[in-house]
Amino acid sequence: MVASRPIRTAKELLAQQLIEEEQLATIADVAKQYAVSITPAMHSRIVDLDDPVARQFVPSSAELVTTPEEREDPIGDDPFTPVPGITHRYPDRVLLKPVLVCPVYCRFCFRREVVGPGDSLLKEDQLKAALDYIRARPEIWEVIFTGGDPLIMSPGRLEPILRELDAIEHVKVIRFHTRVPVVDPDRVTPELVAALTLDTPVWVVVHTNHSQEIGQEARRALRLLAGSGIPLLSQTVLLKGVNDTPEALEDLFRTLIVNRVKPYYLHHGDLAVGTSHFRTTIEEGQELVRRLRGRVSGVCQPTYVLDIPGGHGKVPIGPRYLGEDGASVTDPWGVAHAYPPKAPQE
Repeated sequence: MVASRPIRTAKELLAQQLIEEEQLATIADVAKQYAVSITPAMHSRIVDLDDPVARQFVPSSAELVTTPEEREDPIGDDPFTPVPGITHRYPDRVLLKPVLVCPVYCRFCFRREVVGPGDSLLKEDQLKAALDYIRARPEIWEVIFTGGDPLIMSPGRLEPILRELDAIEHVKVIRFHTRVPVVDPDRVTPELVAALTLDTPVWVVVHTNHSQEIGQEARRALRLLAGSGIPLLSQTVLLKGVNDTPEALEDLFRTLIVNRVKPYYLHHGDLAVGTSHFRTTIEEGQELVRRLRGRVSGVCQPTYVLDIPGGHGKVPIGPRYLGEDGASVTDPWGVAHAYPPKAPQE
C-alpha cells in the first residue's frame, strides 16, 4: 500500500517494508545525520528494494562509510557565498537558494550536509539582501533557483520574488533546478505555471535519473509546463547501480525527449560524504557516453560533466574522438578513420 504522505523516519520505512527489522537502528543513525523523505509519488514507483528508485531514496548503511577524498562541501559553494542564499561562482550568473528543503532527499545529494536540517527558508531580510546583491551587479545575466528544491515553495511565495527579478533590467534569464515535476507532480498546477510566466524567460531543469521515476502524473506535470511555453531541460547524475548501463541511460533520455525535455547534463557523481557506493569511475562514464553516441538521436545526448572539487567550475569530460596525433577520428562504433581522408590513388 502506498503511503499517503511522505515517509520521513526509520520507523516509517520499516512500517512500509522498505527496510528490514534488523536494519532499524542503523537506518535511524543514518536519518539522524542526513534527511529522509520519500513522497507518495516515488513510493508508488518502487517495485522492489533493489530497484533504481529504491536505491536513490531509501537510506542504507553505506551512507555511514566515508572515504578520504569526500568533502562536506564537494563543489565549493561556501567560498562563493557573499550573502546568505547567493552563490556567485561564474561572472554572468548566480545561484539563488531561497529554501533548503526538498520533497525527497536523494541519498547521493551533494548538498546533503546543509539541505534538510536547520532553517528552511531565507528570512525576509536575507532574501532582500540577496535580491539587492543581484540588482547591484549588472554583469548578472542569469539567476538560477536551486536549494533545496525551489518549487517546493507555493506559487504565492514564489511570485513576489519572481516579480522583483523580472523588473531587473540586466537579468535576462531565470532558471529553476527542481525534482518536483517528477517526484511530487501534484505541485505542478496552473497557479504555479502562472507564477513562472514572466516577460523574462523562465527555463526549468528537471532532475531525474531513471525512467522508472517518470509515471503518468509526472508526464502530466511535464506536459503542463511544456504546453505553457516553459522550456524544459534535464539534469541526471550518473549513479552506480541505478543508471550505469547504456540501456538505462538510453531509456531515460528517450523518455525525456518524448515528454519534451531536452537532456542537458549527465553529472559525474560528486565527492559528497557517504556517497562512494554510488560513484562510477570517469572512465566508466566516458565509455557509457561513447556507447550512446550513434545509438540514440542527437537530441537525446546530454553533456557528461564534472564539477571540479573546490569551486573550480564545471567541465565536459566526455570521451575523446580525435586521435592524439590529430590525424584520425574514431566513429561511434570505435573504428578509427584518417582525417582528412587520404586522396584516392590514381
